[in-house]
Amino acid sequence: MGIVAGLDSSAEYTSIVVCDTETGAVVRHGHAEHPGERDDPQSWLRSLGTAAGSGRLADVQAIGVSAQQQGLVALDGAGEPVGAALLGNDQRVQTAAADLVEAFGGRAAWAAAVGTVPQAAHPVSKLRWLAREQPAAARRTAEVMQPHDWLVWQLLGRPARRVTDRGDASGTGYWSAATESYRPDLVELALGHQVGLPEVAGPAEPAGHTPEGLLISAGTGQTMAAAFGLGLEHGDVVISLGATGSVCAVHHEALADPSGTITSYADATGMHLPVVRTLNATRVLRGAAGMLGTDLEGLSELALSSTPGSSGLVLLPYLEGEQTPQLPHTAGSLHGLRRESMQPEYLARAAVEGMLCGLADALEVLRARGVSVRRVFLLGQAAGLGAVREVAPALLDAQVVVPEPADYAAIGAARQAAWALSGSGRPPQWPAAACQVFEAGEQRAVGQAVRQQYATVREEMYPGALGV
Repeated sequence: MGIVAGLDSSAEYTSIVVCDTETGAVVRHGHAEHPGERDDPQSWLRSLGTAAGSGRLADVQAIGVSAQQQGLVALDGAGEPVGAALLGNDQRVQTAAADLVEAFGGRAAWAAAVGTVPQAAHPVSKLRWLAREQPAAARRTAEVMQPHDWLVWQLLGRPARRVTDRGDASGTGYWSAATESYRPDLVELALGHQVGLPEVAGPAEPAGHTPEGLLISAGTGQTMAAAFGLGLEHGDVVISLGATGSVCAVHHEALADPSGTITSYADATGMHLPVVRTLNATRVLRGAAGMLGTDLEGLSELALSSTPGSSGLVLLPYLEGEQTPQLPHTAGSLHGLRRESMQPEYLARAAVEGMLCGLADALEVLRARGVSVRRVFLLGQAAGLGAVREVAPALLDAQVVVPEPADYAAIGAARQAAWALSGSGRPPQWPAAACQVFEAGEQRAVGQAVRQQYATVREEMYPGALGV
C-alpha cells in the first residue's frame, strides 16, 4: 500500500492527482494556473509549486510527469534556456517545416526515416526556425528538451543524466517510433550542429530519484498519459473534439505515411499511437450555432428534432481549410438546399453530421491501414451533447464511449509512477474510467446511408482528395 502522484503541466495550468498505488483511487488533487508567460519554463515550475502546496505531495512514494507536447526548450552549455520556449503548433514555423521537408528529399524520405513529415508543431521544425530566425540563440544551443523532459530534470535536481520517454520522443521529428532510435543527422540538418538529446527511458523505467530519494518515473506527453489514464487497449480509438479534431488509435506497430496524413507516435506502454488530425471539429458546431442564434446545447436540441440525413442537406465542414483530406485552401460548403430543407433544425443536424463525417473520414484513413477499431472514446465539451452522442455510433460505425470528466493525463502520469515504483513487468491494473456507452443498434444502416450521402458530395467536389 502507498500513494503516488501524477502531475500534468498543460499550456495553461498544472494539475496534480495523488492516487492509491493499489486501487488507483484519487485521494488528493491540486490545480494552479501558470502565473507568467506560457512560454516561460519557470512559470511552469511556479504553478507546479502552487498546485503541490498545502502538503498535497506529503508521503508520496513516486511522481510521474505529463506535459504539453512538442514544445522546444533549447538550453546552453550551462543548462539555461537560450530564450523563450517554442510551444505547440507555432504558425511562425510553417515555412521552416516546409523547408526541412525539401532539404531531406521530400515527404516520403521523412516518413521512411522517422514515421512523420515535419509540420509546424514538430521540435525539428522549431530547430530549423531557430537557426534561421535567431542564429545567435541557435549557436548557443547545446541540448534540447521538451516540457516534460525539462520538468523531470528540474524535479531530479538537474542531474547529468537527462531523460525522456518514447512517447514524447516520437513527436520530435528526429526519433523514429519504428526503430526506437534518434536520427542525430536530422537535428544537425535542422539546427546546423549536433546537440545533446535526452536518453529515452523504457515505459516502466525510473528517470531517477530526487535528492530526498523520491522516485520520478520517465514521464510522457499529454496524449500518451491520457491514453494510459483511460486504460486504452489495442482496438481503442480516441477522438478529441476541440476546435480542431484528432483521431488517435492504439496499434501494435508504427505506421509510415508518405502523405503526412498519419503521424506515428509511440505510447507510454510499448505500443503505438497513430494519429490523424482534422482542422474542423467543435468550431463547426459553434459556427452553426452562431448562425442560428443559439449555443451548443440549443444546436443539439435543434439537431435532435430533425431527421437523419438532414432532409438532404450536406455540410462539408472545411471552414478553416482542411488537413484530412489535404485541402488547405478550401472553405466549407452547404449542399442539397431545397425549400423544405431550409429550416433551422436541418442546418443544425447537417452541422453535427458534417463534423462527425469529417472525423469518420479521418478514422477511415486509419482503418484503411489495418488499424482495428473496437471502441471510440469521445473527449471534449462537444462529447456531452445529446445530438453528438446519438449520431456518432452509427456514423463512426463503432461503439462510442464517453468518459466521465477527470484529469486523465495526470492519472496516467500517476499510474506510470506506480508502475515504475513496483518494478513489475506489467502496469498496475487500475479500474477502467467511468464511462457512458452508446451503440448504433438499429440506426447503423441509417448512419451508413448518411455517410454515403456525405462521401458522394465530397467526391463530387474534391475527387480523390481523401485517398482511401
